Amino acid sequence: MFSGIVAAVGRITQLTPREVGYRLTVDAGKLNIGDVALGDSIAHNGVCLTVVATEGGCFMVDVSPETLSCTVGLDAPGPVNLEKALRLNDVIGGHLVSGHVDGVGEVLRFDAVGDNRLLEIRAPEEIAKFIARKGSIVVDGTSLTTNEVKGTDFTINLIPHTLENTTLNRLQPGSKVNLEVDLIARYCERLLSAAQEA
Repeated sequence: MFSGIVAAVGRITQLTPREVGYRLTVDAGKLNIGDVALGDSIAHNGVCLTVVATEGGCFMVDVSPETLSCTVGLDAPGPVNLEKALRLNDVIGGHLVSGHVDGVGEVLRFDAVGDNRLLEIRAPEEIAKFIARKGSIVVDGTSLTTNEVKGTDFTINLIPHTLENTTLNRLQPGSKVNLEVDLIARYCERLLSAAQEA
């Protein structure tokens, strides 16, 4: 589990083909990986991946074709939002995040509003029902609060701190982003549909 509070911006520096998928080498940047062990989970742009090796300030993770087919930002060298998995005594500054991407959204607007940015995203139709006004959403691993929701489109206000400490400052209209809906909303929908099926 994660909180959606990005700890550092790292960089995928290398993709090494494997028999199936790729092994990514990730420069951890300012993320402290001194306590990271083999088998630990780290979220990369919201995607939970397992550490298979460490070397200096870098670590390696394997990514499968299935993961590559339903996410963005893991198929080429470039910056990634990083967060280590929560420990039981950690503060949850964002919201409970599983690290399992529900869909890929498209940025419609990224407009300056003073020193903030108004971000508008179109979500895939199948997950739009889980997105609520003033609710929680994860965009590229970052826990955010929605402002308005209209059909499949929703807006978010990005403050300077978020822009300075995540990859979201690189967005522009047409950019693709990983989305994870609120865990509670997902379980509520399942409970309601199961009740109707009974």
